[in-house]
Amino acid sequence: MAQRLRVRYAKRGRLRFTSHRDISRAVERAVRRADIPVAFSAGFSPHPRISYAGAAPTGVASEAEYLEIAVTRPCRPQELRAALDASLPPGLDVLDVVEARAGSLADRLEGSLWEVRLPGADPAAAESAVKEFMTAGEVAVERLTKKGMRNFDARGAVASLTADQDDHVEGGPNQSCVILRMVVRHETPAVRPDDVLMGLRLVADFAPPSPPSVTRLAQGPLDASTGEPADPLEADRVGGDQ
Repeated sequence: MAQRLRVRYAKRGRLRFTSHRDISRAVERAVRRADIPVAFSAGFSPHPRISYAGAAPTGVASEAEYLEIAVTRPCRPQELRAALDASLPPGLDVLDVVEARAGSLADRLEGSLWEVRLPGADPAAAESAVKEFMTAGEVAVERLTKKGMRNFDARGAVASLTADQDDHVEGGPNQSCVILRMVVRHETPAVRPDDVLMGLRLVADFAPPSPPSVTRLAQGPLDASTGEPADPLEADRVGGDQ
């Protein structure tokens, strides 16, 4: 292995419904089409050395997905970015590539910033529910996992949660849209936006009238000054020509 490259990509539009396994397959095909000299593992069943960190759930859009590629010869990050982006299907868009310099990428992903759009929801009810949720000491929710139903606290991992109103939405001036923005720390078990929505329903009987649209806007180390995720690739850029 000559080099490791860290990639930030977006999952947009209809591609948000694609499973992580299908995205992995699409990336592997794109790597072959782009003629990227990817390294392979040893053993009887060699596979491309491509690893993923902090993947978003199926059905969720994201502007901050990350993967790492090991290559057998040095590559220019921006040339690889252009080649990989051109080889991926529309909706999987490569936003940034840097050379990995030190440390674990996964360890830098301490939290995520999520935006949840709730068309038709009542802004006053949403604001009241957010206040009740944030003042609660614990909000126990239940979710079906691979090991069966599991109960856990949805409140403890939420660093911040706000509710705003979007006045410029399709459907006319009487169509409201509540926008929730939340910073959620990456803990075990992972707390997802749908767990927070379940918590809002439990503490304040707040139930949006239509399915939510969820987008991860960022993930990375939590900035003490802003309370939001910082760029996890910044440490790799320092001292390097990208």
